[in-house]
Amino acid sequence: MNTASKQSTSETALDAEVILVGYGPTAVAAANFLGAYGIKTIAFERYKDIYARARAVTVNDWTMRCFQSVGLDAALLKDMDPTNTLLWKTYSGKELMRINLNKSTLGQPPSSMIYQPVMEQTLRTGVERHACVDVQFGKQVTHVSQDAHCATAEVADAETGAKTTVRARYVLACDGGSSGVRTQLDIPLIGSTINTLWVVVDARVKKWWPERHILKFWSDKQRPVVDIPLSLGNHRWEFPLSDKESEKDFETKEQLWKMLSTMGITPDHVDIHQHAFYRHHVRHAARWREGRVFLLGDAAHMMPPWAGQGMQSGVRDSFNLCWKLREVIKGRLPESVLDTYESERAPNVAMITDVSEELGRVIKMTMTGPEKIKAMVGGLLSKLKLPIPPSPLDKPPTIGKGWITGDLSGRSAVGQMIAQPRVSTPAGHRCRLDDLLGHDFVMLGDEVDPSSLLSVQERKAWDALGTRYIAVRSAVGSARGDTDIMDMEGTLLNWLRQRQTKAVVVRPDRFVAAAYGTGLSVPK
Repeated sequence: MNTASKQSTSETALDAEVILVGYGPTAVAAANFLGAYGIKTIAFERYKDIYARARAVTVNDWTMRCFQSVGLDAALLKDMDPTNTLLWKTYSGKELMRINLNKSTLGQPPSSMIYQPVMEQTLRTGVERHACVDVQFGKQVTHVSQDAHCATAEVADAETGAKTTVRARYVLACDGGSSGVRTQLDIPLIGSTINTLWVVVDARVKKWWPERHILKFWSDKQRPVVDIPLSLGNHRWEFPLSDKESEKDFETKEQLWKMLSTMGITPDHVDIHQHAFYRHHVRHAARWREGRVFLLGDAAHMMPPWAGQGMQSGVRDSFNLCWKLREVIKGRLPESVLDTYESERAPNVAMITDVSEELGRVIKMTMTGPEKIKAMVGGLLSKLKLPIPPSPLDKPPTIGKGWITGDLSGRSAVGQMIAQPRVSTPAGHRCRLDDLLGHDFVMLGDEVDPSSLLSVQERKAWDALGTRYIAVRSAVGSARGDTDIMDMEGTLLNWLRQRQTKAVVVRPDRFVAAAYGTGLSVPK
């Protein structure tokens, strides 16, 4: 009785359920997810202004599906440009290799170019929809402690230095590669920093030049270059410096123009508005959770930029963790489910980091002809068990270990991200699948009420999670209930049949948690 009383007192004294440390892309994504779930959240960020330098350059279908879940994909996409092709060529104009991106099965464009400052502003505006999220600028978290009931953040005012303490159930450290929270928790970084120094040149387009819209990798013995068509009329080039060069050799625009001129770019084409120097990191935290504190994004892992997945991995971290926090906070899942955050996300981050490193080797190697680059890229795709010409990241994501149950071998649907076709309600309202699924757990059945496939105990367990049960019907057939969905092109029914299952349980992040034929119990 006394213990329960103490816990109740501790919980009622909380200032929020979740504290976000930082307010970059990873944190602002988490704020949108938690806000949509109605979770009381406080975010602390030292700087009010969005960081002006564009760092990330692209987002793909998986990331956009995360944003779709909170109704932001359309607003984001209007400021993005589609990416359809990757091109390797020499300064002389010889094409070495071209990769065309396939149409996505996830219901979003396969790849889009962004301008990060504008994207972040759209995400911040999205958070403003949610009264349960309090964003406090000019505040910096200086220390985090925790006990059995809550985590406490010590917060300093950036101007006055005045300190306050804020208590919440959980802390999400989204404070970047130099994370103060990670350092304070004494969580080591594993990996290294690549010594090569790169200069990044950001410019605004004035006059179109041939193939300006294509993401290119220029191959050269001395100066391989990444040539990136950012959205909203912005463009970027990334050049490696040789061992004999330093930042002093590229301080002025005149020095930068010498490099750009090698690709035929002159002041008639662009205005240079900023440049910076950086080195690539290949590092990850030894652990992503310390009790009630979690590391996300660059605080947990840093990778080279070649696959364009650094920022996106942080967004996916947020989506994976936030729906699990919701279930724990609402008392529907045990706290142990939070341990699956790292076990599910770390393998994907490791794979993408490996892809990034391999692509970097292709970009930086001295190319002597198309056969050499095809061999390199072909070897990479073969390692990932992907055919040419699709991109190394075309394959839908999967989970091999975590909050899933049943057999993962063969054609099993378990751990796979379900396709997102266009569907219709029985009343004729057409939309994408996720727009009907919402934030719930959903069980989908192939021409059958999927709840009829559950045992009494299984049904009781899924009901406790608020699971909805939906029969997927062929559009050439008839609806049998108000909750049915009509599969307009047969895509969803084919997806289920290719995986030899009559029904699947789909998690809020669209991964399959369980499938008929391999076990329909709630994962442990």
